[in-house]
Amino acid sequence: MSDALVVRDLVERLTGWLQRLMPPGARRDALIDVLTERFGAVDTPVTGADCVAIERCAWTVSRHIELTFEPGGTDPPDTVSPGWPDPDPNVVRARAAGVSQVRRQPDGTCLISVDDLDPLSLAQPYLDAAFALAQGSARILIDLRANGGGEPATVAYIAGRLLGDTSTQLSEVVYPDRRRQWWTPDLPSGTSLRQPAAVLVGPGTFSSGEALAYHLQSRGRVVVVGETTPGAADHITPIRLAPTVLALLPEAYVVDTITNTNWEGTGVIPDVISPPDTVIETAVAALR
Repeated sequence: MSDALVVRDLVERLTGWLQRLMPPGARRDALIDVLTERFGAVDTPVTGADCVAIERCAWTVSRHIELTFEPGGTDPPDTVSPGWPDPDPNVVRARAAGVSQVRRQPDGTCLISVDDLDPLSLAQPYLDAAFALAQGSARILIDLRANGGGEPATVAYIAGRLLGDTSTQLSEVVYPDRRRQWWTPDLPSGTSLRQPAAVLVGPGTFSSGEALAYHLQSRGRVVVVGETTPGAADHITPIRLAPTVLALLPEAYVVDTITNTNWEGTGVIPDVISPPDTVIETAVAALR
């Protein structure tokens, strides 16, 4: 038991990584302070409940932190950030890159459900097929209520199909040592969809799923319908803090080029509030 990882040591490792990964500023400092104050003197062995408590404490400052407790874990802690592993193409294709539904309704509405934002090289064929089926519809509903996030390039691609044929900047992502701009692609003339459009959101819309809704809303292209999203606007990376604890930690934040801010902590706030059981009907009515 004396060799067991204790909470204060886990939090020391966590805050050390936050110091390395996050852009300098008041939010990073506040996050480190709140974690150190709450857990810096706790010397009991780490449990799954402790990981949950650390998450919830961190969420008061930064919504996009996750700790997974793996009691049987044996992998050594990371000393350098490993980055995200490449997804298995067969797994992505087996679920159509998260395009779980495309349906043309009798009133001319085209409903497209996008539940993941997989790498664009794998997702584009399924997105193109969905958008092809949306051509000629009376209106488009993009359902992001089960979208937990993913690749910003895929966000930009979907946004571009609604924002127009000409490339436009969506955001700038701020890292400690660099900035990266994200733009929608240039499209062949007449490719983008011009119909009235709504985006459906809720508590299950997270991270880059929120980004897609936010960028389209800030440009006035869509009506956002549903429930407020959780408010996770950081880009994250996996870090193994201990053999038994895998973390997802912030390494950058997003700045929308229209609002000059983001949805961190506030979530994407719908233009029209609706409970899940009537959200499709509410969205259609809002577009009419």
